[in-house]
Amino acid sequence: MRKQTFSLAAVAAGAALALTACGGVQTTAGGGSDSGDYPTGAVNMPVGASAGGSSDLISRQISRGLSDELGGSFPVINREGANGALAAAEVAKAPADGSTISVQNASLFAITPLAVPEDQVTSIDDFDVVQGVSRDDYVLVASKGSGFDSIDSFADADGKVTYGTTGVGTGAQLACALTFNVNKTPAEAIPFDGGAPALTALLGDQVDTACLQVGEAIENIRSGKIVPIVVFGPERVEFLPDVPTAQESGLDVEVAQYRFMTVPKGTPQDVQDAIAGAMQATFETSEYQDFNEQNNLTPMEISGDEVVAQLEEDKQRYADLVEEYGIDLGDAS
Repeated sequence: MRKQTFSLAAVAAGAALALTACGGVQTTAGGGSDSGDYPTGAVNMPVGASAGGSSDLISRQISRGLSDELGGSFPVINREGANGALAAAEVAKAPADGSTISVQNASLFAITPLAVPEDQVTSIDDFDVVQGVSRDDYVLVASKGSGFDSIDSFADADGKVTYGTTGVGTGAQLACALTFNVNKTPAEAIPFDGGAPALTALLGDQVDTACLQVGEAIENIRSGKIVPIVVFGPERVEFLPDVPTAQESGLDVEVAQYRFMTVPKGTPQDVQDAIAGAMQATFETSEYQDFNEQNNLTPMEISGDEVVAQLEEDKQRYADLVEEYGIDLGDAS
C-alpha cells in the first residue's frame, strides 16, 4: 500500500472541526423501498467514542466514502460512554429506515456482557450487521521504568504488577487480565476512561504496563518511550513485525477489537445493500487504504453474516476463558 501524505493529527483536527453537530439534532431521511433513492436526506452516524479515537476516525473516513458514493450527508455524532453502549442504544431505538447507521465495536457485544449486569447487556440481535470494516489489535506495553521487556521478565516483579486498561468491559481489560492470570503473575488493574489517559499514566510511570490498541501506542513504541511485549491478535501485527504474539510467548490469549457497520433491526435489505456496496467501493480507494495504513488498521472487510458468526464465537471463547481463570471483569481486576 502507498504511504499516506497526511498525518493522524491532521485527521484528528479535521474530526474536531466536524464536531459542531455533535450536540445538535440532525434532520434525517433514510430510503424508501428503492435503494436508488437512498439517502433522501442526512443520515446520522452515532459513534460511541470521543473525537480523535480509532472508532471516531474510522467512522469519519467511512462517512466521507458513503457521501462520495451515495451523495447526501452522513454526519458523525459523538456519543461516548459505556464502551459504546450509549451510541448503540440510540441506534437500536432509531427508525429502521436507514436514517441512522453506526460503526460499532466488537467488544461491546462480546466482552462487555461479561462485565455488566444482564439488564445492561447490549445484544447484537437488536441490529442488522451490514458490513465488516477493520481490526485494531491490542498490544501489551511496559513503561521504561518498570524494567519489563518480555513475558518472562514478570517473574522478577517486586510485588504486584500494575496494568492500565481503557475501561471496564473492554478488550484491553480482558487481554491484560488473561495475560496475568494465565501467566500466574500477581497483578492489579488500573482502569482509565480510554486509551489516551492510560498511555499518559504509562509514560509517567504511574502504572507498570498497559494494554492498548496498536494505533494508540505505536508512536511511543517507535520512539522508544514504551516497551512492547506481546500483541494479542491471531498473528503478528504488520506494523510491529518484531513483537511476538501472546501465543508465541506461551500464553493462550487472543483478543482483538474489530468494527462493523450496523443499522436498526428491520432496515430494508435494499438500503443495507446500498450501504454495503458504497462501503466496498470506499474500501477499494487508495485514500481509504492509505488511511488504514496510517492508523495501523488491518482490513476485516467481511460480510455482515460473517461478522455475527465471529462475534458469537468470540463471546463464547471469552466467556469460557473468564470462567476457567476465575476473572471478574466487573471488578476491574
